[in-house]
Amino acid sequence: MTRIVLAPDSFKGTITAADAAIALAAGWASVDPDAEFVYRPMADGGEGTVAAFAAAVSGSALQPITVTGPAGGPVETSWLLLPDGTAVIDLASTSGIELLDELLPWDADTTGLGQAIAAALDHGATQIVVGIGSSASTDCGTGMLSALGARFLDVDGASVRPGACGLGDIATVDLSGLRTVPDVRVLTDVTNPLVGPRGAAAVFGPQKGLTGEEIPAVDAALARFADLLGLDASLPGTGAAGGVGGALLAWGGTLTPGASAVAELIGLREAIADADVVITGEGSYDGQSGDGKVPSFIAALAQALGAVPMLAAGRITADANTTIFTEAVSLTALAGSADRALGEPAHWLHEAGQMLARAFRS
Repeated sequence: MTRIVLAPDSFKGTITAADAAIALAAGWASVDPDAEFVYRPMADGGEGTVAAFAAAVSGSALQPITVTGPAGGPVETSWLLLPDGTAVIDLASTSGIELLDELLPWDADTTGLGQAIAAALDHGATQIVVGIGSSASTDCGTGMLSALGARFLDVDGASVRPGACGLGDIATVDLSGLRTVPDVRVLTDVTNPLVGPRGAAAVFGPQKGLTGEEIPAVDAALARFADLLGLDASLPGTGAAGGVGGALLAWGGTLTPGASAVAELIGLREAIADADVVITGEGSYDGQSGDGKVPSFIAALAQALGAVPMLAAGRITADANTTIFTEAVSLTALAGSADRALGEPAHWLHEAGQMLARAFRS
């Protein structure tokens, strides 16, 4: 009997990691009905982090909540309570870019993330795990910290506007009302500093709508805010999620590589130790998919534990390193076009599962 661990990341915007795992397993089972499947949907701190924990940790419970989304309107979401009292929260579902109908580079903020953290603290969570991928804003976590009791004031003593537009007006940082920090683990796959040519504004600002002419002003505002906060803006990871990494570090959190932390918390190593095959995947497997991203992390772990690593990705670009996998399947290639692959991801993942099963059995 072949034992297969299914450990894909989410295919951003098209299918969750959990549903991707189910589709891959169904495809494999149609070729090898005696196979045994172990589901360990993955995340690296971005979209799907809460769902990955919910699928893998028995006894966990979703806690519904309404928060203020990145555009200022209400967002219905959930945080996850694990049996040991740990709360799992992801920025993607509270303040993420996928929640926007249009980019709001100056006005989007992270209030919703702070509200979710506050709700978990009110519930009595003993540890907070926060995934901070897929941010919509470059507010350096001011919205989040405000929801946790901090105040950011201008020269007249008034609260500044939310989002990046208020950063440059901050004259005073009042942390006297900031809630006491519990044990906070911050999951991120980003090691960028807060400011400079590799900083939050320069590297990630354009993804959130900032133009080249606007980036220097935001970078300068981030640097000034870091000084007011007493934060070393050169530290790796402080630029993650538009500066949320830095804000959580200043609050007392610990930045942790997302994929490895999720793997540890869902028992991935133990699952792979008894497996013959591990299948992972993500929406776009490209030249940026190394350095801690889910597929490369999974491939290395599988090889170390004696399992066969396989990949199913929405697309595989020419600069991607597929040599770390025994087999790699592109849904775009299977479907004949990106539009068809995006339109029916579960169908093409089922097809990919069949192909991987046949390759393993040949």
